[in-house]
Parts: sequence; C-alpha cells; structure tokens
Amino acid sequence: MTGLVYDDIFLDHGEPHHPERRERLEVAIARLDEDGLRAQMQALPVRPATLEELQWLHDRDYVLYVRELSESGGGDIDLDTIATAGTWDAARAAAGACIDAARAAHERAVDNALCLVRPPGHHARLGTGMGFCFFNNAGLAAEALLRDGAQRVAIVDFDGHHGNGTQEAFYHRGDVLYISLHQAPLFPGTGFPEEVGVEEGFGATINLPFAPQAQDIHYLRAFDEIVLPALAGYQPEAIVASAGYDGHFRDPIAQLLLTARGFFLMTVGLLTAARDLCDGRLTLVLEGGYDLQVGLPESIEATACALMRRPERAWTALEREPHAEMTARVEEGLEQVIAQHRQSPLLS
Repeated sequence: MTGLVYDDIFLDHGEPHHPERRERLEVAIARLDEDGLRAQMQALPVRPATLEELQWLHDRDYVLYVRELSESGGGDIDLDTIATAGTWDAARAAAGACIDAARAAHERAVDNALCLVRPPGHHARLGTGMGFCFFNNAGLAAEALLRDGAQRVAIVDFDGHHGNGTQEAFYHRGDVLYISLHQAPLFPGTGFPEEVGVEEGFGATINLPFAPQAQDIHYLRAFDEIVLPALAGYQPEAIVASAGYDGHFRDPIAQLLLTARGFFLMTVGLLTAARDLCDGRLTLVLEGGYDLQVGLPESIEATACALMRRPERAWTALEREPHAEMTARVEEGLEQVIAQHRQSPLLS
C-alpha cells in the first residue's frame, strides 16, 4: 500500500497571496478525495523534526533564527521566502514527516510513500532558506536513511527549478547520488552539466538542464538514457524524489510543457528502478507546482495513480504544439547534455 503524508498543520504556514500558499495542498487533497485514491492510501504519522535532525543539513544558528522569526510573528528571509507565525511548526512537521516516511518505505511498512507537505525544501541551504524553502525535506529524508545504516541513497529531482540546496548538501559526498532535471535558464541559476561533484562526491551529481518548452518526450528520453542507467550504475538502497510540478505547461512560474501523463510515466520509471534496485524503496516529497486549477491537482493525481499501480486517466493534454524552432532548440540542448553525461563513470 502507498503511504500518504498529509496534515492540516502544513496549511498554517504562509501568506494568502504568495504563490506557495495553503491552497496548493487543499486542491491536491481534494483531488485525491474526489477520486477515492486517498481512501486507498495508508496515512502516515506526522511529527516535528527535532533540532538535532534539522542540524544534520542546516546550521544551528539558522535553525534557531527560523524559530525566532516565526515565534515573533514572521518576517522575510529573502524577497520570496517569508516566514509567518505558523512557519516553524509547519516546516518542522514537514521535515519530520518526510524523514519518517522514508524510513517507513525503507523498512517496507509501506510499498512507497507520497509526502504532500509544505513549505517545500530543495532550495534550502546550510545557513539560509531561499526560493520558498526553509528546511531541506528530501535531503533530510535521505540523510536519515544514511544515519540508519544505508550506504547509498539516490535523490531524483524533477522540479522545474534546480535544487541548489540539495546539491550543495551532498556535493562533496559519494553516499548520495543527486540527479536534477530542470529548466535553464531559470532561478536559482545553478545546475549546469559541468557541476558533477567534488572529492568523494565526484560523479555523484548529474544535472540535466532543459531549454524552455521542453516536453514530456524530452524528459522521458533523459530518463531512459541518463536517469535510469545512472541509478542502475549507482545501485542505491533507497530512492527519494523531489517531486515538483511547476514543469506543467499550465504553471505560471516555469516555462516547461510537461503534462500530468509525463509525471505519471516518470513516476513509473522511478517505481521500476526502485523495484529492480532497492526492493521498491521509493519516497516522493512535494516541492513546487503552482497552477491550482489543472497542473498541480492533476499531476499529483497522476503520481498517486502510478505509485498505486492504477491506469492512466484522461488528463489534460497540451493545448497546442510548441513552435518548431523552440523544439529544435530543446532537442539540440538535450543532445549536448546527454553526450556530456555519457562520460560519467555511472554510465560507462
């Protein structure tokens, strides 16, 4: 059975008109309730991460600063990352729940897990939050498994933006393989193919930047030729996915042209890799996705269907074909990125 992380505490963070607002989870849960999927999932417990756990990947001073900022009524970390009175409790709960969900999947208490949490996490760095993120939920989940005794964990990040915080946390380490598929150029301006890790982490970072208007077919080719072979070469004991849906063609922030069907097929690919490599140990953690009418609810539904081995549905298709010149630019860039990564030790 697929485990589901959700709690109303995640609604307490944020401002009403911010792109990363409570309605993101409300529309996602409503969609899973409407089609009966939520009733077929196992609710997983939600508990706050401890100060010690948060300090696995974040400076103590920064962690305490988030607490103080929230308890004082809120304030700005940067122009996009704004703490409110509910941020501390929501962010700690998101981190703690993702840690425990990854453990539940690793211990086979559930077949796999979907964590519908906020605030998101993959931009959160050692000493600061950014990009709507406060604590690195997916990174902390992977770190927990390593501290429990795993030797290798893979993080696959298909958010529309590069997960600079996650990359930074593990860039010098070989016990986490970080693979990111993202639009470039786009915030935060990192995630170039040349960024492959250093020291023990050399070769354990794989960045797959896509030009604007990349489609499902391009992402799925990258999965087939780079992501899945790299996972097979790395042989992780668990897979954690930063599941961002701002790559959907309806999303207002990125300029990618993915569909819910594309997210369904990417999830099927991760499920297959997890089955073949690590006894099915797969945990997905919600990152971005800001179209509340179609993009986010449909894509989360598609992900849940894949995790639960339900068939595809009639999700919204692209409304029009992209301009041929833009498609050619995407394909040319993808060819170059694939050629660069074919030199990776994991793919040789």
